[in-house]
Amino acid sequence: MSDIKKVVLAYSGGLDTSVILQWLRDHYQCEVVTFTADLGQGEELEPARVKAQALGVEEIYIDDLREEFVRDFVFPMFRANALYEGEYLLGTSIARPLIAKRQIEIARATGADAVCHGATGKGNDQVRFELGYYGLEPGIHVIAPWREWDLNSRERLLAYAEEHGISIEGKQAGGGSPYSMDANLLHISYEGGVLEDTWTPAEESMWRWSVSPEAAPDAPEVIDLAFRGGDPVAINGQALAPHDLLARLNQLGGEHGIGRVDIVENRYVGMKSRGCYETPGGTILLRARRAIESITLDRESAHLKDELMPRYASLIYNGYWWSPEREALQALIDNTQGPVNGVVRLKLYKGNVIVIGRRSETDSLFDDSIATFEDDAGAYDQQDAEGFIKLNALRLRLAARRGEHKDR
Repeated sequence: MSDIKKVVLAYSGGLDTSVILQWLRDHYQCEVVTFTADLGQGEELEPARVKAQALGVEEIYIDDLREEFVRDFVFPMFRANALYEGEYLLGTSIARPLIAKRQIEIARATGADAVCHGATGKGNDQVRFELGYYGLEPGIHVIAPWREWDLNSRERLLAYAEEHGISIEGKQAGGGSPYSMDANLLHISYEGGVLEDTWTPAEESMWRWSVSPEAAPDAPEVIDLAFRGGDPVAINGQALAPHDLLARLNQLGGEHGIGRVDIVENRYVGMKSRGCYETPGGTILLRARRAIESITLDRESAHLKDELMPRYASLIYNGYWWSPEREALQALIDNTQGPVNGVVRLKLYKGNVIVIGRRSETDSLFDDSIATFEDDAGAYDQQDAEGFIKLNALRLRLAARRGEHKDR
């Protein structure tokens, strides 16, 4: 412990991380640097600075990472059309490697010899943070208080806070949401509380970003989403920076009850966990991306991406963003995205994202002169299909002949 002189703490200003700040000083007798990331969670972050100052912190970092988050993490992930276990759009998972990266950068800049996070010993985030730390700085010392201390109940945390004069007003004292929540520009998540009973439906009052589909407008809204190189660049002809575009999609999706999911997922540490997620913009984006790829990607490239996607999604979910295998998969995925250019027209209606049009002036592989059910003027010779079918049936015919006297 005496070897630790300075620690960079991922700090929210809430009860847990404020207690961690003081505990680090008591337990390690070290200096603490606080780092708070603005990932578009929609909360005022200046109180975190005030709180850290009140606790005597001299080096305080509050960084606006919204643009980097969407441009360098969310959009590359969406190029893979990534879904974990078929439903989860990886909103929490994709934020952790950026937080880890910035913590390591601050540790280098301040001469810190350790980093610290507030993730518990039961969840995925401890893995995600620490794999990120070690992947970027192999020799860094990692402190995970929830695996070390005996403050393993809210009562003990509150008692420790009171003993050390740490403010516990408002939601920090348990007076806010009954759920464990995480928010950024891609999503907001809810765990705990009544959700720990998998038969109990989520309360309508829980949701923050979206109306229920039943309460959504009775009239649909049609939008055009433009893509360049696989990434969205404009809504209804208006070019937007990545984080502004995602924020606008969140607003549109939320107004129409889009993006709610209630799932039981398999955590990397082995347990099953129920979570509810709101990802309105991401839900729109995924549907639109698949639509534009349907006309611009070669069949085998598209199918290869679909085969690789579950592996890619698991890497992100489990915390391997900085691994060589994720980077290799990313290079392959990105290599397919050059021709993914064009516009997708979508209808947003009562929780649904409905594709009603897609076009690419320069890169579409859809040829109506070949696909038509009308006279194609010789563009496609249907007689060629006979030989194609016979060649592909050859192995089936041979197998059937070998087993022709067996009961089948």
